[in-house]
Order: sequence, then C-alpha cells, then structure tokens
Amino acid sequence: MASTKDAESQQPLLQRQTTVNPPDDELSPAQKAISLTFQSTANLAKLLPTGTVLAFQVLAPLFTHNGDCLSTNRAMTAALVLVCASACFILSFTDSFRDAAGKVRYGFATPKGMWVIDGTSQMPPEEAAAYRLRLVDFAHAFMSVMVYAAVALLDRDLVSCYCPLPSKELQQVFEILPVVMGIIGSGFFVAFPTTRHGIGFPLSPR
Repeated sequence: MASTKDAESQQPLLQRQTTVNPPDDELSPAQKAISLTFQSTANLAKLLPTGTVLAFQVLAPLFTHNGDCLSTNRAMTAALVLVCASACFILSFTDSFRDAAGKVRYGFATPKGMWVIDGTSQMPPEEAAAYRLRLVDFAHAFMSVMVYAAVALLDRDLVSCYCPLPSKELQQVFEILPVVMGIIGSGFFVAFPTTRHGIGFPLSPR
C-alpha cells in the first residue's frame, strides 16, 4: 500500500498531452495555403507599424463580439479596420533621427526634407534632404495597406462578422486572397525595402 501511495504521489496532477499534426501529404491545397499563410502572418506583421497590428489584434475580438455581430458591431468593426488601414498608410511617411543629444525625434517626410513633429529640434537642410518624400514612399504606403488587409482577412472573427455563412466559392476566396496579397506585399518589400524608421517601426540607428 505504501509503495502504491508513493507512486501516486509522484504522478503529476496534469499530464502533458501531445497532439500530432497530420502530415503535409494529407492536407488539401487550401489547407496547405492557410498553414503557410498563418506561418507567415508574423513576418507580414513586421512590415506594419507595431501599434497598429497590436490594436487590431486586441480590439477585433471585442468589436466583432467573437464573430457574432450585430449591426452595431459591424459599424464599429468597419471603423476599426478603416482607422488601422489609415494608420498604416500615414505612418509609412514618418521617419526618425537622433539629435545632437542622441534622443530619437520623429517627423513626416516632405518634398523638401522632414517636418519634425514636436518642433524642438530641426535638421540642417543638407541632412533633411536625405529624408525627403519620394515616389517609392507612396508605393510602400499602398503596400502596407494591402498587407494589413491580408492580415485582417486572416482574422476569423472579422470574416464571420460580415459573412457568417459563406458559400464554398466565397470561402475559397477568403482562403486564397490573403495568400496572394501577402505574397505580393512581402515580395514588394523584399525587392524595394524601405529605409525609413518611422512611428511604430524599429528605431533609427542614425
């Protein structure tokens, strides 16, 4: 009896249960695409302002009521998506630099240089010229919005809010469209990487 009690006392209260994922050969093409997309979602999110992605991930379940939406939820969710998309677009034109004291200053790129937000530190004209607004900045802004849209479409609560019972054709669109958008967006940022370190992005080393 004593040995039995000792053996029982040494057993953990909660045992770890392992789950075995099905091999890739057993997954359908759509499931493989979804799996690859979810694996790359974190990488796609790195292309967006950190605060924007975090705000969407935190507020989306609340605004959509976990996918069970009323008309009020749909309106609030639409406003959330619009605000986050606008933030991704606008923050693509921000940049940062370090002043003489080593403090990071943020500003908006302009055709002549950069407008510092707080106005406490101004850059010399010859240095500000390196931060001037360029055509590729608009391309980065549009691509950021597209990448954000891909991340938003991967949110099941968001899709269920506006389309609770999608048809098979529409469900395939929701599965394939974020993959295509993510590939285009990430491919563009690889081919034309941004050199800006704006609000919500890694700090400028300069």
